[in-house]
Amino acid sequence: MPIPLVNSIASWFLKKRFHQIELFLKYPNEVQTELLLSLIDYAKDTEIGKQYNFASIKNYKTFAERIPIKNYEACQDLIQRSRQGENNIFWPSSIKWFAKSSGTTRSKSKFIPVSSESLEDCHYAASKDLLCMYLNNNEDSQLFTGKSLRLGGSKQLYKENGTVFGDLSAILIDNMPFWAEFSSTPSNKVSLMSDWEHKMQAIVDETINENVTSLAGVPSWMLVLLNDVLKTTGKQNLFEIWPNLEVYFHGGVSFTPYIDQYKNILPKKDFKYYEIYNASEGFFAIQDQNNSDELLLMLDYGIFYEFIPMHVYGTEEEYAIPLGDVQLNKNYAIIITTNAGLWRYKVGDTVRFTSLNPYRIKVTGRTRHHINVFGEELIIENAEAALKKVCKRTKAEIVDFTAAPIFMEGKEKGGHEWLIEFKTPPKDLNYFNELFDNALKSLNSDYEAKRYNNITLNKPKIHVAREHLFYDWLKQNNKLGGQHKIPRLSNSRNYLEALLNLDS
Repeated sequence: MPIPLVNSIASWFLKKRFHQIELFLKYPNEVQTELLLSLIDYAKDTEIGKQYNFASIKNYKTFAERIPIKNYEACQDLIQRSRQGENNIFWPSSIKWFAKSSGTTRSKSKFIPVSSESLEDCHYAASKDLLCMYLNNNEDSQLFTGKSLRLGGSKQLYKENGTVFGDLSAILIDNMPFWAEFSSTPSNKVSLMSDWEHKMQAIVDETINENVTSLAGVPSWMLVLLNDVLKTTGKQNLFEIWPNLEVYFHGGVSFTPYIDQYKNILPKKDFKYYEIYNASEGFFAIQDQNNSDELLLMLDYGIFYEFIPMHVYGTEEEYAIPLGDVQLNKNYAIIITTNAGLWRYKVGDTVRFTSLNPYRIKVTGRTRHHINVFGEELIIENAEAALKKVCKRTKAEIVDFTAAPIFMEGKEKGGHEWLIEFKTPPKDLNYFNELFDNALKSLNSDYEAKRYNNITLNKPKIHVAREHLFYDWLKQNNKLGGQHKIPRLSNSRNYLEALLNLDS
């Protein structure tokens, strides 16, 4: 298809879609309420709909009073029945696909239902919106003159009882429209290879001769791939291989620990970075401005949002509020009701709002991935911001890290133990640790209070991990791939101990 025609089609779609986006920007709460009532009405004759008498629910207040908030464990039995081929349990249209993701305390893996509605009206709609927003902000873009290098955690799909399960990226690739495959690299055959290590080299071999204009994937794994590209070609930076490369669309893990390494291999000052916030459960938010670290919450993808203030999360006083009641700069756990039949479902992520008009957010971490053994409420956002600050000061570069509490024993105070794999280690680890401790204090008042005069917490203890330790652990546990990552903060020592044992 000629490039001018592609650009014309994109411009037409852009203008059409922006009218719809302007609607939820102007009337966000009305759009969300209307969406909720339409979901309830559509599912009123399902098993869940009859159990909670959806037919009589006419407003948010009744919805919130009648339907309990649930985590995956509470939904697991119904999802398992759906995977066995039963229909009309929690969503009226048949569920053919289930996105397999990392598990919970009760089960090894989660199987998130993906309906045809969520596939089209959420995941694929978001992919088009992302391009729309980028093109709207960059009118001189030549994005469609080349291909997008996509890196998913794709493995093969598995069929069982008439349903299909696998990584979300594999489901998306399997159902991808022809035009999307035409404009992407590597081929579906390579993208769906199950052996991750062979796949990475196959991607390198297939893409180095393409005209790549954009990148898309999880920062940690994409960095591994791009370094392999440089190693294979012997080039110093990626523009020597792909001169027309102009943007990297990233999500899945925080970009903060990696940004300096990306700037080293992508040295053009006008190169763009665009963040997305998606999960197996849905596509939630998109960066809608150049050079921004805020994400626009997308309100018309068939997802109704609620939020639990983190100071009551997991307590007897736990409660949820709708979008219209959120406040700026407070930490919330996300609750979603979706067009795939998840009703008041705990995603497990935390966000804070940076703007209420329009609603923009930053992802701050996971409800389970934090350290709060001593009342310090250390979240991933704090840890990554502190590490970025200290790495810049000491000229260090980080590959990956994890941290866990040092529990009090006898008269010994507690603390935090960190395992960090460096690409470029600091010259003086003690100085690095001192700066890091001070940075955490400046970012988190609860941590600062517990560290005051070593009242509760001792200074952090830092181990330097050997090269490829985190990669080796993932490989040993059959978790290589773009969807997998080791929790960076944990209230237990399980991950840290396993990595330290492998490091010895």
